[in-house]
Amino acid sequence: MVFQMVLLKLADWILYQLLANSCYRAARKMRSYGFFLKNQSLKSSQQQAPSFPNVFKCGLENRGSDILACDIHGGLLRTESFFPYFMLVAFEGGSILRAFLLLLSCPILWVLDYELKLRAMIFITFCGLRLKDMENVSRAVLPKFYLENLHLKAFEVLASTGSRFAFTSVPRVMVEGFLKEYLLFDNVTGTELHTVGHYFTGLVSDSGLVLKHRALKDYFGDKKPDIGLGSSSLHDHLFISLCKEAYVVSRDDGNSGTSSVMPRDKYPKPLVFHDGRLAFLPTPFATLSMFMWLPIGVFLAFFRLFVGIHLPYKLALCLGIWSGVDVRVKGCSPSRSGHRKGILYVCTHRTLLDPVFLSTSLGQPLTAVTYSLSRMSELIAPIRTVRLTRERKQDGRTMQRLLSEGDLVVCPEGTTCREPYLLRFSSLFAELANEIVPVAMNTRVSMFYGTTARFECTTLTRKDKYMMLAGNEGIVQDKRGKSQSIGK
Repeated sequence: MVFQMVLLKLADWILYQLLANSCYRAARKMRSYGFFLKNQSLKSSQQQAPSFPNVFKCGLENRGSDILACDIHGGLLRTESFFPYFMLVAFEGGSILRAFLLLLSCPILWVLDYELKLRAMIFITFCGLRLKDMENVSRAVLPKFYLENLHLKAFEVLASTGSRFAFTSVPRVMVEGFLKEYLLFDNVTGTELHTVGHYFTGLVSDSGLVLKHRALKDYFGDKKPDIGLGSSSLHDHLFISLCKEAYVVSRDDGNSGTSSVMPRDKYPKPLVFHDGRLAFLPTPFATLSMFMWLPIGVFLAFFRLFVGIHLPYKLALCLGIWSGVDVRVKGCSPSRSGHRKGILYVCTHRTLLDPVFLSTSLGQPLTAVTYSLSRMSELIAPIRTVRLTRERKQDGRTMQRLLSEGDLVVCPEGTTCREPYLLRFSSLFAELANEIVPVAMNTRVSMFYGTTARFECTTLTRKDKYMMLAGNEGIVQDKRGKSQSIGK
């Protein structure tokens, strides 16, 4: 019954909004931007010439008591487009089919006006999406991309103020967590979404899309914020004109050559943990490239899996490099002493494949100890894996036995960390072997999550990772009431 009501409301909205209101707007937009590009580009540049100073001209002194108002898109980020962030929600919180549907809608979105475009993206992205999935994406996926796309000067202006308020037309659930946790905003006003039970319907609530200038007036009344940040669009000009000082945020200051890129060491909060599969900002072109690459990627995945399991190490390494894997080894294999016990390799933990790449690089079989590896991963692993229990004495006896049988590799951090940080680790391995070889692993990928080379030590643990990303300690109860560790 609920689904039928949603369909009826959607049909009514489409008939009224799309057919009655958008045909003329789409035709006008096609005429303005689809054909006379050369002449029209000159007109548009004249019409949209910014009448407010660039944010690079904003002074930072004595701003401690100032009130700032801005939108995250166009005001704090270096790109005004919010499509990549809807794609992140669709792909990471929904499914690859939902992401593909959003990509297919791009030609239609291009001819729609601002409001219809936003409503269409909201419906495709959120219809049938669980509230819990959106919370996970907001907590563990989006902050990484927001931080990487922060505008340096806009952030410096933001950091110099005492109170911060955000007004945005995009769904509040997409930006509120990041703005409050990382940038310490006092309040976030955004579009509210309609829900039924634990699911989004894909429709906007009865209050409608947030109009930023009206929301600012309603919130502050006759009082004006001290600083307003926005883009060069006419919508943002109306919004920031209600502030005492207004500045336009652009990518770079063309006169001084100052960069707007935010360096990692200036992040308001260190980005240690994040989740998700995408390592790139999914713009329409980048997302199209990903889908075009997927058939080739699936073939290469099965090819590399077959090579790693069935072929000798040297041949597997050669074929892996031929298929596009770039393996670089620094250092030499350790020399063996007269001890009968095996060598213990202690690795930093970038990905689940760290022990596999170490074994292939050394050209010899290793046994890897793990805390929580799925049965499927154990089945297809080209090296031997043994589970630990997180009971110190029992795990110590198990590792002693394995060392008496041969070489062993352990990742004492207990969980993976994609960023250049070294987690606090267990010292159990130092009590087990006479020969310990430290190994620094580094993994770089361009499509599905990447890492960097240098590490910074932290006191964070596996438990901290799961509290940040999943809201639990990494322990779940099985059907029999027993506690079990969840995956890395």
